[in-house]
Amino acid sequence: MSNSLISAILIDDEEHCLKTLSWNLNEFCPEIKILGTANNGKEGLNLINQLNPDLVFLDIEMPVMNGLEMLAKFDKINFKVIFTTAYNEYAIKAIKLNAIDYLLKPIDKDDLRTAISKLSAINSELTSRKIQNLKYNMSVSTDLQRITVGTFEGVQFFDLKEITFLEADSNYTMLHFFDGTKILSSRTLKEYEEILPQESFFRCHHSFIVNFRYIKKYIKGEGGEIELSNGLKIAVSRRKKQEFIDWISM
Repeated sequence: MSNSLISAILIDDEEHCLKTLSWNLNEFCPEIKILGTANNGKEGLNLINQLNPDLVFLDIEMPVMNGLEMLAKFDKINFKVIFTTAYNEYAIKAIKLNAIDYLLKPIDKDDLRTAISKLSAINSELTSRKIQNLKYNMSVSTDLQRITVGTFEGVQFFDLKEITFLEADSNYTMLHFFDGTKILSSRTLKEYEEILPQESFFRCHHSFIVNFRYIKKYIKGEGGEIELSNGLKIAVSRRKKQEFIDWISM
C-alpha cells in the first residue's frame, strides 16, 4: 500500500456510524476508496468475498453475526482489519493485548488518520494470527488469556499464565517467564499495567508488575518484598504496600 488507493469495506449495524465513518474517510482520507458497506457480519462476509478489499473497518458487536464470528468464517484473512467499537473495557483490553488497531466510537478524525497511516506496517498474515488470539480471548471467558508481544525482532505470542513478572527497562518492558526466558517488549510498563487483567497482575512498584499465580509469600518491611515461586524477590514500594496486601487478600 504505497501511493495507490486502499480499497475498503465498512461493516457496522448502526447506520449513522456507517455514514459518519464514510464521511470522515471521504473528507480526511483521500487514499481510501470505499467499495461498499454492510450492516452485519453475514452481509459483510458476502461483500468481502465479492469485492476482495485491502481493508475492513469492522464493528465487533452486531446482530445476526458479530465481527469475530464473521472473521472466523475465513480460512485465511488476506485483508487488513481496523476494529470500530463503542467503549467496552474488556473488549478494548483484549484488542490492545493483541496489538490490533481499533477506533473508539465516536470516531475522531485524528485517530482515523493515525490508524490509516499505520496500515503500511501491518502484515495481513500477522493480522490473521493476532485475530486468532483475539477470538480466543473473547470467547473463553472474561479472563484474558493470550498476549501479542512486539519485540525488536518481530511479534511473539504467549499465554499470560507463562509470565512471572514484568520489569521496566527505560521506555521498554522486560517480560520474565516461568521457564527463565526473558523478552524485551516495545511497550512501556504503564501500557501493560493498563491492559493486563487486574485480578491476576499487580503493579507493586514503579519498576515491577507481578503475576499472582507465582507469588509464594510476602515478606514484611517498610514496603516489603514478594518472593516468587522461582525464588526471586521483588520489591513492594511503600506507597503500594497496603494496596498490595488488600489485593492478595481478596
